[in-house]
Amino acid sequence: MTSPLRSRQLRRIILAYAVNRLGTWFGVLALAVAVFNHTHSALAVAALMFAGQALPAFAVPAVVARVEASRRRGDLSGLYFFEAATTVVLAVVLLWHFVLALVLLLVALDGVAALAASALLRAEVARAAREQMAGANDELMDEAERKANAALNVAFSTTFVLGPVLAGAVVAASGPPTALFVDVASFLLGGVLLLDLHPDVGEARGESVRVLIREARQHISEAPILRRLLLCEAVALIFIETGGPIEIPFVKATLHAGDRGLGLLLTAWGAGAILGSLVFARLVKRSLNALLIAGTLAIAGAYLVLAIAPSLAVACLAGLLGGVGNGLQWPSLISSVQRLVPKQLQGRLMGAVESLGALCLASGLILGGVLVAVSSTRTAFVCVGIGAALATLGF
Repeated sequence: MTSPLRSRQLRRIILAYAVNRLGTWFGVLALAVAVFNHTHSALAVAALMFAGQALPAFAVPAVVARVEASRRRGDLSGLYFFEAATTVVLAVVLLWHFVLALVLLLVALDGVAALAASALLRAEVARAAREQMAGANDELMDEAERKANAALNVAFSTTFVLGPVLAGAVVAASGPPTALFVDVASFLLGGVLLLDLHPDVGEARGESVRVLIREARQHISEAPILRRLLLCEAVALIFIETGGPIEIPFVKATLHAGDRGLGLLLTAWGAGAILGSLVFARLVKRSLNALLIAGTLAIAGAYLVLAIAPSLAVACLAGLLGGVGNGLQWPSLISSVQRLVPKQLQGRLMGAVESLGALCLASGLILGGVLVAVSSTRTAFVCVGIGAALATLGF
């Protein structure tokens, strides 16, 4: 029987996640523009992305464990409030006196809180989805969990389409500091929505961070299927994330489609991701492994089509296919990990997954840049497409 209380909590979690993801686009775009305007250096922008993505990955498991070990309510909201405070300081730095080193430090701290909050929300969504079906059989609980993961992915994909458009308009009209304050508002709203939420880890509360991390590592070492799943996903993700830095020179230099063409390709990919998330929610009785493989192969196929695309129209169709793959791949992985992890370890393992995604993104960006530098954009797409396809053999 569905619990109305848990249903409302689940909706609040998803709303907080969506608001935060939309606001994050304002922060990302504002900082990228501001850093380039002050430094006129693409390397400085790359350092900004590295500080916000790769560096936080190493600290996220400890922060997740720290929140889980706390006996206080509101620690999860505290992560959002910390992001709000950090972003306010960033806006002041941009308005008062720009210092690149300080910006990178603040962005890294904000990134730690962002990834940790995302991991904890993933775990809480799964728990709330199962608890709203209290009294139902395991199959119905699993279906509810998969639908909740799909809802989060729909929220992510929707903000992926809308976020850059809205953020770009605000940055162009009012400047980066204004966009950062919009980001602050999203953090504050998300924090308020989650004030009464606390990760449920049972008897683990009060344990030291070191003990909690050791428990998570021990579970991974003793679960060969989970360990292999994470390893194969890491390989697949590196190739998947490699496409980003290839798309820009491909559209602008190979297809000569300009900024408008790039926007259309990214929009098509985002629309496909929304569609893929909806398809995932409908296929709740299908094998997660099959969906994971199908999603990865769809992305690989999209890259191979891009490699031979003669026009922007064909490239956008490939982007739509790749987006569908994204909408299937990531929630399939999340649901698979949740099936292989006991309830009390969900938050910590979601932290590991978020860290894995951030590190693979950083690796993929580097690999994509290298492939374009030593070959052509079409050859680069062939390489990453084949690499992503071969990764499915592990799954």
